[in-house]
This record gives sequence, C-alpha cells and structure tokens, in this order.
Amino acid sequence: MFIDSHCHLSFKDYSPEEREAILARAFEAGVGAFVNIGAGEGVESNDQAVEFAKSYPQVFATVGMHPHDAKLVTPEVLKHIEALAKNPKVVALGEVGLDFHYSHSPHDVQEKVLVQFLELAKKLDKPVVIHDRDAGDKTYELIRQASFSQRKVMIHCFTGDRALAKKYLDLGCLLSFTGIITFKNAEELREVVKLTPVESMLIETDSPYLAPIPFRGKKNEPAHVVTVAKAIAEQKGLSLSDVERITTLNATRFFNLPAAQIQASVVYAIRDSLYLNITNRCTLACTFCPKFIDYEVKGYYLKLPKEPTVEEVLSQVGDPSKYREVVFCGYGEPTRRLDALLIIAKNLKSRFPKLRIRINTDGLGNLVHQRNILPELAPFVDALSVSLNAQDAATYARVCPSKYKEAAYPAVKDFIGEAVKHIPEVVASVVGLPQVDPQACRKIAEEELGAKFRFRALDNVG
Repeated sequence: MFIDSHCHLSFKDYSPEEREAILARAFEAGVGAFVNIGAGEGVESNDQAVEFAKSYPQVFATVGMHPHDAKLVTPEVLKHIEALAKNPKVVALGEVGLDFHYSHSPHDVQEKVLVQFLELAKKLDKPVVIHDRDAGDKTYELIRQASFSQRKVMIHCFTGDRALAKKYLDLGCLLSFTGIITFKNAEELREVVKLTPVESMLIETDSPYLAPIPFRGKKNEPAHVVTVAKAIAEQKGLSLSDVERITTLNATRFFNLPAAQIQASVVYAIRDSLYLNITNRCTLACTFCPKFIDYEVKGYYLKLPKEPTVEEVLSQVGDPSKYREVVFCGYGEPTRRLDALLIIAKNLKSRFPKLRIRINTDGLGNLVHQRNILPELAPFVDALSVSLNAQDAATYARVCPSKYKEAAYPAVKDFIGEAVKHIPEVVASVVGLPQVDPQACRKIAEEELGAKFRFRALDNVG
C-alpha cells in the first residue's frame, strides 16, 4: 500500500461527504494509511484532526502549530498540544517550523515556538514534521542544535536546493516530496529527487493543496500520492512498486505506525531483477557496508534469523521467467554457501534454460574454499559482479578488512582474471570512497584483468 504522509483531511476545505468519497477513492488507488495534520487552522484544528483519526483505523494524526499561527502559542496552548499528543492516534508533532515567505507571525516568535516544539517532541519521544519555507538555513540550524536522533525529523514538502537537501540528510532527516515534483518549472527539485536516497524519502499530497499534474488547479486528495510516487520512480529509475514498498516502510518506521512484524526477505524483487538472499555470512567487514547501520535494502529487511534451505528458496522463487535475471545477493557472501548455491542455480537453469543467473560476490571464493570454484559455477552462471573496491592491497585491506589481510586483494584479482575464462560476463566494481581511485581501478579491471568495470556511488544499495 501507499501512505500519504501529510494531508489535511479535517480542514474545512472538505465537507463530511467529500471526506468519505475522498477516502474511498484513495483506498481504490492503493493508499492504505493517512497522516492527517492537525496544525494549520489555529488551535482547534488539532482537536478536529485527533477526532477525525479516531473515526478511521487507517487515519493517524499529528498535532502542532503552523508557523503562520506561532503568534497564538501560549503556555496554555502548549499544555493543550502536549495533552493531545499523548493520544495513541497521534503519531507526531507538526507541522511546526518557519515560514519567512509570508511572515504571518514575527520571525523571532516563529523561531521561539519551533524550539519549544522541538523540545516537546524530544520530551514525548515523538517524531516531528517540519514546515520550512524560505527559511532553510535557520530551520536547519535550530534542528541541528536540538540534536535529534536519526530519522526523527521529516521535512514536509521539501522544495529546497541540493545543498540544503544534503544538510538535512546529513542530520538524518527524511525529505518528503509532493506533487510539486511534477510541475514543469520544478527541474531543480527533480534533480534533488535524483540525488536523495529513496530510503530517506517520504511521499505526501499536502491535500487539499499542491495537486500534481495532470490534476493541477484542482483540489488535491490522497489518491494522488500515487502520482507523486510515479514521478519519483521515473527520476530514480525504480519501479512504482519499489517506491511504494520503500516509502511505506519509511513512513511506518518514522511514525511508528501499527504494522506486521518485519520478516527477513529470502527472495526479493527490485526493478526487473529477482534477488536470492541465502546467507548473512561474510568474508569481509567492509567499512562502507550499510548493514552495520540497518539490514534494509530498498524496502526489504535482509537479516536472516537462519539460513534458508534449498527447498525454501526454490519454493519462494516460483516461476522467475518474468524477471530479467536472478541474482544471488544479500547482506552476505553467496559463495559461502557454495553447495546450496550450485543446487539452486542448477535447478533454475534446468527448468528455465534462458534464465540469466548472476552472482554478486566479493571474489574470495577460491581463497575461502582453497580451490578454483569457477568451473563449478560455469555451467549455471551467466554473469559475475565482483567487488574489486581498491587499486592496491593496502587500500583494500583498510576498506575491506578480513582475516586474510593483504592477501585478500591479490586473491580477488586472481579470481576476476580466472573468471573471464569461464563466465560470459564479468564485471569488477568499486564503491566511491575517498581513498579509492576509480580510474586506477578501471585500468586494472579492463586492461589487466579483461573484465568490465562499474563504479557504484557510496550509500546507494540495490
């Protein structure tokens, strides 16, 4: 399902009859949950948002004071908001923040109120939804000074430039995008979308405002969050289901929404590839590996409670013919389970001879197994993606430490050089680390080893 992370369903723009129809259209479009914002129409709109959320299991509320209304905030108002925030249907504080575009409240008052709400959010251990318009530097600084933990701040309707996006992302904030990204004059914002990891994104409508093309000029509604997701998928080179899955997980975690317990994925699809996660065992402890922070990849959780059996993997694969390829890849080294890998690959190849099978590997299989495993892979494997990751043994040992120390790097090179004799396509890849020289690595891969070369951006997994 999709989640509309920011809408104003209880605003007076909608009649009760409209709300019923709007929710029905949203459900039909695949929107399964709604975060209804209390702030925006004075103090009373918070009470209305909470009451509306109580009426529907799929609707949740936030409470706060829009920067336009900052001048209305008194100690009594803060106490009232704090009391409302303790309702179980209230999942965040907000929207609160700074709006220096209209300045309906004095700037110093807006800043004071934002600080008060940031402190309240920390006190209540609630995430906070931030409104920032023409006040990016000051908003960023106040959030930074508040020292929030990672993924506790959502920048609602982000419209800033790449520099501001990077500052917020470096703080661990999530950026939420609206239908603005579909507007013809929003090319710079679409560039921000391209550069923002989808794992740090939320999607929203801000209904009744900001309807996307082709609905621009009409009253917005949550069903149109699917249009926002489609635009993100286009910019990120992902499928719509990828964006749906990832942003839903992001919203579920950020707002702590009720959800089924996260289960590890053994077989998972990204774009037109089907991935097989058969082990979490690794030969290396790469310094850049995201699993040391989180086992999530593109909306899937890959930390296995146990290694799946061959039968479990094959039953979950089913018919893979609709995918471009099957890839052995998870947060572990597939060749550590060489026997299982070979049985699965042989089974799939025998049933689907035209199926492309690829292995993402660290290239240390020969070293680990103390034999040349490539002739064993050759009958069933069409492609290898091998992590070269450095231009010399010393650099490799620093960025990809292992018990093999500096012996690991020449073993990887030997593996790649041998692989091109057995496997139709061999790609040596490197991750964009400061200490890694991509051009030197390209020369090693292409000229010395006879493989293809691929550069992978840091922190872009899947």
